[in-house]
Amino acid sequence: MLPLLLVSMDVSVLYFAVPFISEELRPTGTQQLWIFDIYGFVLAGLLITMGALGDRIGRRRLLLIGAAAFGAASLLAAYADSAATLIAARAVLGIGGATLMPSTLALVRNMFHDAKQRGTAIGIWTATLTGGIAIGPVLSGILLEHFWWGSIFLINIPAMLMLLLLAPILVPEFRNPATGRFDLLSAALSLAALLPVIYGIKEMARDGVSGVRVLAIVAGLLVGALFLHRQRTRAYPMVDLALFRRRGFAGSLAVNLLAMFAIVGFAIFTTQHLQLVLGLSPLRAALWSLVPSLAVGGIAPAAAALAQRVERSYLIGAGFGIALLGFAVLTRVTPETPLWLLLVGASVYAGGLVMVMSLVTELVLGAAPPEQAGVASALTESSSELGGALGMAILGSVGAAVYRREIVDGLPAGLPADAGDAAQETLGGALAVAKGLPADLADAVLHAARVAFTDGLHLAAIAAMVAMVLGAVTALVALRGVRPGDPAALAAEPTDPAGTSLSSVSR
Repeated sequence: MLPLLLVSMDVSVLYFAVPFISEELRPTGTQQLWIFDIYGFVLAGLLITMGALGDRIGRRRLLLIGAAAFGAASLLAAYADSAATLIAARAVLGIGGATLMPSTLALVRNMFHDAKQRGTAIGIWTATLTGGIAIGPVLSGILLEHFWWGSIFLINIPAMLMLLLLAPILVPEFRNPATGRFDLLSAALSLAALLPVIYGIKEMARDGVSGVRVLAIVAGLLVGALFLHRQRTRAYPMVDLALFRRRGFAGSLAVNLLAMFAIVGFAIFTTQHLQLVLGLSPLRAALWSLVPSLAVGGIAPAAAALAQRVERSYLIGAGFGIALLGFAVLTRVTPETPLWLLLVGASVYAGGLVMVMSLVTELVLGAAPPEQAGVASALTESSSELGGALGMAILGSVGAAVYRREIVDGLPAGLPADAGDAAQETLGGALAVAKGLPADLADAVLHAARVAFTDGLHLAAIAAMVAMVLGAVTALVALRGVRPGDPAALAAEPTDPAGTSLSSVSR
């Protein structure tokens, strides 16, 4: 759990450090975007490659290699003297993260053979992942209160050193000996397929649709088709497509994608409401945003325990139903409503979706043979990345479209044209415009912008509710009767030429 916590924290730890980095390194606008995005892009693009590599060379060995890379890149990032150096360091951090995340989940699959223990372990894994993402901004804010911006990277190094010392003693090694040579071309194709798709989706979420972004997505999908063709025709594929014929595997990935679609896609609305509508400082907003994480901290292990008695597809459907109620609460939020209503809605939907993700992760790993746990873990993480990118693009676009439509009618007369244009772009732009206006005019602009933003939040919540209904239906149709490690899902366990069961091969 130690590397998982740090990798998930690094997704969000930069949020408060941007002003300090901008002041010291003077990045261009494009460089600043790449400082943020390169970590997630590289991590997402290499997940499948690293999952397959771990199956071949050993998951503990890959974990240790990733820890060394992550620690070295953290040191380079902390003392970066230029924007280009920081971008390069963040890219190496992404490579390290791609080795660590699927390795942790694959090791859980191999270490816990008892279904009940494995369910509990995966519940803790899920709670650690979501907790790390929530803790990242808070830890960043605390460190930046007392130290320079590089400290947010230096905290990784002691943890990675501890991992390098303890993992060889405490963590067993697992590998799949019947995998053939590592396929470099398939690795390149998987990277060339995932990166353009996720890049195009995230860029459209931020800056709207353009020909270049659509072309990037189409190009990624075409390369993805070549990747699938190569996997279908090779004796030792990087991704065994027979996995998708196992009962519950593809359905579980689809359900996981829908859960991440909602939880990641809606996060921007809750954080902006805390800061820009309620006017909280970044650190106070980050601390309040921990409330949903604390409220649902025990949901994942509890869901795993309940799954021993209740059909999992029903529990997953119930999780989506709980999340739907949370989004319904958020449709009642207005600029004047108290903070607790937002926190209740966010806690309810987060609790339902954490329940879904925990149970679905267990089903994905249970449907895959133990020797392919690395690839199964990587596919789970890839569906999470894609779901999050789609959520930001679709829900973000819905909210932005409503904001731009609604604010036009609410802006006061007599507003300078350039100020009106800036206020119509984003809520942050409206707040910046208001600072230079007389008090009465500024209040009118702020009220119009905040009402327009919450109108957009409401429609995004309704769109998320539709996704929750789709997720519940998918779970009830595709996952009914599926259990982790079900013989009907696993079929016959493959063996190596000597007749040894591959799931038992460990060192």
